Amino acid sequence: MAELIAEEKIDQIRQAVDIVEVIGDYVQLKKQGRNYFGLCPFHGENTPSFSVSPDKQIFHCFGCGAGGNIFSFLMELEGISFHEAAVRLADKANIELQLNHTELNKEKGISSELQAIYDAHELLCKFYHHLLVNTKDGQHALEYLLSRGFTRESIDKFQIGYSLHSWDFIYKFLAKRDFKAEWMEKAGLIIRSERDGSYFDRFRDRIMFPIFDRNGKTVAFSGRTLGSEEPKYLNSPETVIFNKSKILYNFHLARPHIRRTHQAVLFEGFADVISSDRAGVKNGIATMGTSLTESHISLIRQNVESVTICYDSDKAGIEAAFRAGKLLTDAGSAIKVALMPDGLDPDEYIKKYGDDKFQTEVIGASLTWMSFKFLYYRRGKNLQNEGDQLEYIEQILKEISALTKAVERDHYLRQLASEFSLSIDALKEQQRHIFFSEKRKSQSENKAGKVPIVIPKQVSELKPAYYTAERRLIRHMLKNRDIAYRVQELLQGNTFNTDEHQAIITYLFGFYENHFHSDSSAFLNYIQDDKLRRIVANIEMMAINEELSDQELMDYLKQVLNYQKWLKIKEKEAEEKEAERKQDYRKAATIAMEIIQLRKSL
Repeated sequence: MAELIAEEKIDQIRQAVDIVEVIGDYVQLKKQGRNYFGLCPFHGENTPSFSVSPDKQIFHCFGCGAGGNIFSFLMELEGISFHEAAVRLADKANIELQLNHTELNKEKGISSELQAIYDAHELLCKFYHHLLVNTKDGQHALEYLLSRGFTRESIDKFQIGYSLHSWDFIYKFLAKRDFKAEWMEKAGLIIRSERDGSYFDRFRDRIMFPIFDRNGKTVAFSGRTLGSEEPKYLNSPETVIFNKSKILYNFHLARPHIRRTHQAVLFEGFADVISSDRAGVKNGIATMGTSLTESHISLIRQNVESVTICYDSDKAGIEAAFRAGKLLTDAGSAIKVALMPDGLDPDEYIKKYGDDKFQTEVIGASLTWMSFKFLYYRRGKNLQNEGDQLEYIEQILKEISALTKAVERDHYLRQLASEFSLSIDALKEQQRHIFFSEKRKSQSENKAGKVPIVIPKQVSELKPAYYTAERRLIRHMLKNRDIAYRVQELLQGNTFNTDEHQAIITYLFGFYENHFHSDSSAFLNYIQDDKLRRIVANIEMMAINEELSDQELMDYLKQVLNYQKWLKIKEKEAEEKEAERKQDYRKAATIAMEIIQLRKSL
């Protein structure tokens, strides 16, 4: 670690960067008391158990046990090395590290191949954009985009480009810059001919839409034809840097707007995102031609609770919106659904009716999730037909029964009663019947083992007194260097009973040899063991008295030292029984006296 980045630089980075600000880019945090809380990015949860302390510059999850400082947060979440985390944070804090690029990549654990794939995508993103906006070869493509309602501002913002009408221009372009052909084939940028082994470009004569990851790096492309060729859109294949089940288009640009508005708008495709952005909807994101996945939902939930789904209004779009809404509500999101009228997609609607109407009459007029279900279950039914009407009412009552708020249930029951001129009392009775029926069914399935077992959050089990005492002592020792050395003196050569606790204080005394003040975040950098880092972060979140009285200190030490005596007593009691079994009563009596003396010393 010290070979590349001096400890003084690490301290400078740590002091210059606010952990709340950095983690806030990944997790939606809300202040509660002195700390901030949010949904843990390291495990799925619906109730926030992830805590960030701005005072100590550390984080801890009470659910899964994850914990550490800002360096370990980035290392664990992004799967990067300490050095790469340090470089990212130094860049954020405008701190110059003056590291050799080759050495840094080696420290990052990034292979030459992987770095080349990233570099090639970044290079081509800029090159395609240059071809579109600055060359005669791209003039016709630029005019095509402008005729379709794209603005120069949007073209620049989303780095839209153009690929030349050539079979091997990009292959030669990359080869001249020493990009290996076999690596570029793995990157999905060129294709190897099965006939003669030659290489040719994947994208030719297409409008190029770069795809960015959550950090704004180019990881793939989607090329749209200018004519009637098929396929209309040609996408990069999945590669080592591109997995469409984990990518949300425009997330890196939309994130600050999502945080500010506390709302994300989910579209079906990137064209809708770009159109809505031109219309003033800056918090739009989209999946990359795939259904919503757990990875997508996790990324959304880490940043926002409320999501408006704005999919096409055709049959496929309505079904996709229903599936997405169900997944998001199951994950704890608050859902609204923006309906597109007249079978239009967002891009078509904006062109036909304008920006203001899209904002007010589509996004602004979004339905609640329950109201959308009213419309969803009506599809394909003739509500003048008695059978269809009863089936529809039954479906809606089942959905109402699942609502947790009494006011919502009453509101929608009255809406249903009004629509079909039914008795509200009859509907309430039927709804209660459905509720208890579903509850019995669920209990029956659970007993039969048909319902998946839900793994609960980590629950603090009851720990022995010495364990709690050791943790409270460590908490005070982390806070105050003088207390740490006083505890060391009073232990008189004895150790803590828990191996992890003893290892932590061993690290701590090593840390205090070179640091004259306590610093939780710096200490976490000093510890080399990930498990111990998590334990320290957990201990740091314990509530303790501001001042440690002599009485409190001695009570803790008594619990620690007495446990070792209790172990000795148990050992002696076993020896006494063994002596009695062998009828060695003199030895048994001697041992009994030793036990009495040990008990007196407790």
